[in-house]
Amino acid sequence: MTDAAILGRPAAAGPAPHQPIQALMIAIGQEIFAIETAMVREIIDPVPLTRVAGAKAHLPGLINVRGNIIPLADLHERFGMPAGQTTPDTRIVVIEVEIDEDPVTLGIIADKVHEVSEVSRANAQQTPRIGMNWRPEYISFITKWNDEFIIVPNLSAILV
Repeated sequence: MTDAAILGRPAAAGPAPHQPIQALMIAIGQEIFAIETAMVREIIDPVPLTRVAGAKAHLPGLINVRGNIIPLADLHERFGMPAGQTTPDTRIVVIEVEIDEDPVTLGIIADKVHEVSEVSRANAQQTPRIGMNWRPEYISFITKWNDEFIIVPNLSAILV
């Protein structure tokens, strides 16, 4: 039983550097990530995963979403976090992202989906170069939302 919610379509051009963006806030581990709503196609309950032999750890397999076979990304591994456990709050966020100038549809495991909110680029900070378990190119920028730091990931870099 999937509860789909269509959230947006791709934008013709990206927002200006200091324009706020509309983003879906999701939890992965203890971190809050912001996914631009223009990338989000729908949010679904977890579905069975078909593991793929030899797949990269952050792309463990494939899922079937209404007859479409799409890869599933687990960002816990990419960000050096312990593997997530499926809970009643777990969702799959189906997104479309450009990789090598081609649109790719895939699912991202979210431990919890929060809300759609505006994210300000005006207070954006670069990713610190030390003390992190991930590569800085995985992050577009870090900013604040509801008095906590959020990460706006560079999904094109993370998923390759």
